[in-house]
Amino acid sequence: GNGQFRSFQSAYLGPQHDGVLLKVDPRDPLPFAHPVPSVSQEEQQQEFGFIQDLDQIAAVQYPDDAAIRARIKSYELAFRMQLEIPKVFDFGEEKERTKELYGLDHEKTRPFGQVLLTARRLAERGVRFVQVYHGKGVAGSWDAHSELQKNHADLCARVDLPIAGLLKDLKQRGMLDDTLVVWATEFGRTPGVEGNKGGRDHHTYGFTIWMAGAGVKGGIAHGATDELGFHAVENRHYVTDVHATILHQLGLDPRRLDVPGHKRIEIDYGQPIKEILA
Repeated sequence: GNGQFRSFQSAYLGPQHDGVLLKVDPRDPLPFAHPVPSVSQEEQQQEFGFIQDLDQIAAVQYPDDAAIRARIKSYELAFRMQLEIPKVFDFGEEKERTKELYGLDHEKTRPFGQVLLTARRLAERGVRFVQVYHGKGVAGSWDAHSELQKNHADLCARVDLPIAGLLKDLKQRGMLDDTLVVWATEFGRTPGVEGNKGGRDHHTYGFTIWMAGAGVKGGIAHGATDELGFHAVENRHYVTDVHATILHQLGLDPRRLDVPGHKRIEIDYGQPIKEILA
């Protein structure tokens, strides 16, 4: 997106929690992560140990510098990922029926199916937060300022089966009870046509997200728009309520969440949407 690397920064939480961008390409999932052939693992460990010593000296000199702490953690993480990332992308470990669940046997659903299968494999290995994007490159963008019906029909056909497969797979593995899946967007589309090419503009007054797992009720719809789909009119919620609901299901109180050295703007912490919780 337009945010580029800033899209993966953790802002209030500090740089030590910044995201790591992975490409779902088993041949090159993480740029610059391949071990150097001319350097043995033992030599690499020695080099890593030397860098750790230097970083620790800097950390003592500048104890309040979050960037130094983040640097130390990033080196540790990079070293571990060189060993673990290739295993995450070894889809050969998966049964054929599992691959079919995610649509890996069809050209249209394979790209996003691989992404969601990777997300599940990361979660299995203890990764606590996985963010997945869809809608750029070959697939095209959901930002349909023209030909919305054609655009959305094609994109839905690419994601629908893999999403269903992810939920089924998480459930059959016993992971859905403690994994929260959130399918969300930053805005909807206007009810009225934009221009003369059948597109729709950005629309913030009424749109839909869905959640599954982690104590969220299944099979219900909460809230409604007016008959035109223009304004939310029933059980209206702002995005801060969505944030509060997610934090609540993770066992966190948004009003008490505090990061040393950072302060949240105390405007609207939101309220958990209790009606959708089991």
